[in-house]
Amino acid sequence: MLLTYGDLANLFPKNKGIQDDELFFHTVTTISNVQQYKGIFIPFEENSGALKMAIENGAIAALWKEGEEIPRYTPNHFPIFFTNDLLKGLKDMMELYIEKINQTEIKLNEVTHFLFSREMDLNNNNSTYDNAIIADKISKLLEQLRQGKEGAK
Repeated sequence: MLLTYGDLANLFPKNKGIQDDELFFHTVTTISNVQQYKGIFIPFEENSGALKMAIENGAIAALWKEGEEIPRYTPNHFPIFFTNDLLKGLKDMMELYIEKINQTEIKLNEVTHFLFSREMDLNNNNSTYDNAIIADKISKLLEQLRQGKEGAK
């Protein structure tokens, strides 16, 4: 079960670039310098790195903070989904993914992979959400995804 462009367009209606409901995402990551085959890049950490590096490593879309300037080198067709809060956007994306895998039998090689830095510094993220609670929820969601779909959500 893979996340699709259509899934993300429903979560994040403000977007630009190509609109292809059949576009599948194999990777979701907050780190630009890792291989991210058909990935969606989410630069919410200070050490996430540049979008250019993410594209070079396989990113085919990005989740972007609304109001922040998009680098000029970004291809016009490159899908960018906008959100007011990148961390909440990531959480919503993970919850949607868990809902999807709970509804379907999945094959291990047909899953979207979520890649994160071990040093996720959530305390420096100035969002309106309680960062400790969100970090705990993300950790629990990751653990549930590692264990398989049983018990997820």
